[in-house]
Amino acid sequence: MQAKETLFADLVQGRAQQFQVPLYQRTYAWTEKQLRQLWDDVLEQAELLESGDTASTHFLGSVVLAPSPQNEPTFPRWLVVDGQQRLTTLSLALAAIRDHLADTEPDEAERIDEDYLINKRKNGNDHFRLLPTQADRASFAGHVRGPRAEQSAGGSVAAAYGFFRRKLVEAADPAAPQSVFRIEQAITSRLTLVAVIAERGDNVHRIFESLNNTGLKLSQADLLRNYLFMRLPTRGEHVYESYWLPLQKSLTNDELEQLMWLQLVLDGDDRVRRQDLYAAQQQRFERGTASGRASEEAIEAYIRELHHRAPLFRRLLHPEEEQDPAVRARLRRLDAWQAQATYPALMLLLDRRERGELDSADTERAMSYVESFLVRRMLCRVPTNNLGRIFQAVPGQLPLGVPVADGLHRLLSSDNRFWPDDDELRGRIRDAPFYQFGRWHQRKMVLQRLEESYGHPEPLDFAAAQLTIEHVMPQSPGDEWIRALGEETAAGESAEDLHSRLQHTLGNLTLTAVNAELSNHPFERKQDLLKGSHLEMNRRIAATERWGAKEILARADELADRAVALWPAPLRGVGRAERGRDWVLAHQLLAALPHGTWTAYGDLAASIGSGAQAVGTHLANTPGVANAYRVLTSEGRISDGFRWGPQDAGGDVRARLAADGVRFTVNGAADPAQRLTADDLALLLSGADADQEEERKEQEQEGGGGEETRADRFLRQLATDDSSGTVAAVREVLARWEELGGWVGHGTGRVTTSAFLMLGEAGPPGRGIWPLVFYPGGGRGGTAEVVFQHLAAREPFTDRALRLELLGRLNALEGVDIPEGKLELRPGFRLSTLEKERDRELLVETLSWFRDRWESRGTA
Repeated sequence: MQAKETLFADLVQGRAQQFQVPLYQRTYAWTEKQLRQLWDDVLEQAELLESGDTASTHFLGSVVLAPSPQNEPTFPRWLVVDGQQRLTTLSLALAAIRDHLADTEPDEAERIDEDYLINKRKNGNDHFRLLPTQADRASFAGHVRGPRAEQSAGGSVAAAYGFFRRKLVEAADPAAPQSVFRIEQAITSRLTLVAVIAERGDNVHRIFESLNNTGLKLSQADLLRNYLFMRLPTRGEHVYESYWLPLQKSLTNDELEQLMWLQLVLDGDDRVRRQDLYAAQQQRFERGTASGRASEEAIEAYIRELHHRAPLFRRLLHPEEEQDPAVRARLRRLDAWQAQATYPALMLLLDRRERGELDSADTERAMSYVESFLVRRMLCRVPTNNLGRIFQAVPGQLPLGVPVADGLHRLLSSDNRFWPDDDELRGRIRDAPFYQFGRWHQRKMVLQRLEESYGHPEPLDFAAAQLTIEHVMPQSPGDEWIRALGEETAAGESAEDLHSRLQHTLGNLTLTAVNAELSNHPFERKQDLLKGSHLEMNRRIAATERWGAKEILARADELADRAVALWPAPLRGVGRAERGRDWVLAHQLLAALPHGTWTAYGDLAASIGSGAQAVGTHLANTPGVANAYRVLTSEGRISDGFRWGPQDAGGDVRARLAADGVRFTVNGAADPAQRLTADDLALLLSGADADQEEERKEQEQEGGGGEETRADRFLRQLATDDSSGTVAAVREVLARWEELGGWVGHGTGRVTTSAFLMLGEAGPPGRGIWPLVFYPGGGRGGTAEVVFQHLAAREPFTDRALRLELLGRLNALEGVDIPEGKLELRPGFRLSTLEKERDRELLVETLSWFRDRWESRGTA
């Protein structure tokens, strides 16, 4: 057996060969969590290459190989005993890079293909440099053959390929472009592997077990603690009693590890990652010493400094421990925002205040810049993927000779930090779908701060109030709303398009705790409730005569004035790059379209805060946009203005759509069931169903108590516009679900509640699972939402085949036709479907099957 360090490029390129994943191996299983971590590591390596640092590579893991029984002297074949997830992922990333370059750099795309993905002169299965296990083979082969090939829908392989296509579009943002060739180089030549190559006859399975049965893994804090106290032979007991023991009592092990990492960052190390803490601190101790070992005095000074900074760090975790009320308020808001990425800057401010370099007033002012930086970026839909790098760089990049608060203001205002100015903020508040960006608690906090800005003489206790975010113009508008909107549409725009464009904007949103039965009804019926609200923003809404596009935009402008006053603007003239309309998000959404789906110009426009005509013009004039031909009119027809770009392959659009799995009706329109709405598009890039997690965590198994339980509220809301037959059918299904061993959790919303069909415990996220959520319709009939997106992250339904079987069972219900392209989303069907006894029986059988699959997880 041989073991050596290698690179992906050295392992796979240079000659015709093949790496075969044995049939007994599990299928490809990396989820977005692992993909995001890998992508972050790749981008970090690409940035190091850009800066000229060629020393700090990233260790990716091991690969265990053994000669294949099909090995030939002229065509080596290797069995991949361990490491197939890494090899498959890197191959898919390179396939995505090749396809990203195909239109503009065809020669480079061909080079990548031949260097890493294919054996050019081999046919059949031998054509592929990597041959996955049989269950993944067809999907992998389709993506390696290229974007024009027949590709199977869905699955982990397709999801990983789609992830990298989206990220490459994001990396091509003209405001902060990242070289795709640097990314390729990082993948092929900066991710190190340990290749364990067995000889024929070696017990490769014993090797595999030895590598993977390592027991409980020590944390970075554990490793560093052991290192420290091994180097305190004479002073260890004193240091432990005086400094270390109090540290362990005040912080958990995870918090202590975070503080150790922050200590390195505060010392100016803007590159160290938390997972590399032990090695980085060890190098720091031993650098510059004659013996290569740190002295006891240096070790003790380090631990003493950790002890000194622990109370400062605790204030970030527990803001109530901060004495100054203004600073405490800022820390509370940042804690509520879950702004852990800002910890390096916040620790620097508290540390400098402790040293007397700034007072509490300046500390609070500096924290206002941090809060504004986060909130303005969220309101303007600036991606959060670089927040960690921005704030980790603060201690090392803070300008010298300038007061700390002023220096932080200048630093965050500088080029490529993307702190939106007042003009961009006003525009985004007016046009962008606020409700579909950021986290649920962040959106609620923005609305709370806006309400507080009115200075109500008797301010509401927001901590005690049960407030939810309400759409004044409802998400499911009745006929009266649609008729009123029809009077305000622009040329070529339908009332439905106008509703889609405005419904999620900030001007249409408020906080409320009013009774839910009016939530989706005409504005006149809402006014009386809003007049009695304790919130000033609701009283102002109630004072208007009507509620349409004009009023929504006027309120957006009013809220924008308050946002500009609440959250300070960046400095002008510091070299920051102005951001024009951000089409990168549109390109990402199109790159993420699942097989067998299409979207409309209006849907795409509503998702990015634009207009349908502007979207059409952009796509017509921008070559190389992935899946641009899958944007159709709202009727599902190819736009008269559509034309292929100069780099596109061209051909018949309908034939290309059919090859992508899009069906057509008898009148020649794309199947409306396969259309992705603006809400569906928002789910494509959300990563996880965070908002449903937030709602689920607030459920109560036995209802809400008080005068009306949550279960009663749900049924009352359902009865508002559904027939008694539908309500009785839903009651029966919920009762039978409980007979199957499940329970029903009801959302806390008073405006719009819900019924989650739950299995498992009601505790922390990850313990429970649910297949369906029932929602009252509020004007258009209740719906059952099938949470495929949620299930894709929970065993055993991470297996796409199980989700596909669930889809087939539900489609057996009369009137239910969910396309396979929505298997990663949250599609729904009308609850009125359940009025038919046969459909109720089929659904209960499906729920019983779901329970059995969940209960048998891990036993197969």
